[in-house]
Amino acid sequence: MRRDIVKKVRVNRQIRAREVRLIGETGQQLGVLPVERAMQIADERNFDLVEVSPTAVPPVCRLLDYGRFRYEQEKKERKARKSQRSGMLKEIRVRPRVQDRDLETKIRVARKLLEDGDKVRAFVVFRGREITHPELGVRVLQKVADDLKDIAALDGAPSLNGRIMSLILSPISMRQTVEAKERKVKEEV
Repeated sequence: MRRDIVKKVRVNRQIRAREVRLIGETGQQLGVLPVERAMQIADERNFDLVEVSPTAVPPVCRLLDYGRFRYEQEKKERKARKSQRSGMLKEIRVRPRVQDRDLETKIRVARKLLEDGDKVRAFVVFRGREITHPELGVRVLQKVADDLKDIAALDGAPSLNGRIMSLILSPISMRQTVEAKERKVKEEV
């Protein structure tokens, strides 16, 4: 099932108003005309009569090639939707007594997600009596945050919600990352 990307507009005989304000193909105002006369002008010039502003009084119609208009609108909306993709929230799950090598693997995965522009939620799940030692979870999340501080910014402190302690990391823009690396190199020299 294909969704219509372009909003519905009335074209040619679908226009219901008696009078319309007509705009020519180059953008010049042709005045307020009866819809029949506007249709006649559109036929003479081999264009479609498209209602671009139905709420105006009288409605505004324009002479244009509807097929091309529809194609360009679809292209604009696809481009807008493509650039609209904001960072998704991905999750990394660890245990409070995770081994160092396993944690390094999880950090590597988180680094890749952050480089792709996604936010990462690292969370520690406590089981049984592990909940009596929340400092273990804080230590694990702190290590994740420290290892990723060059490409990620913290969105608040670790928070405990039931048996889950979580921390959200947002990617720093690439420009800021490059600047941070340059500063680090200058400090070392």
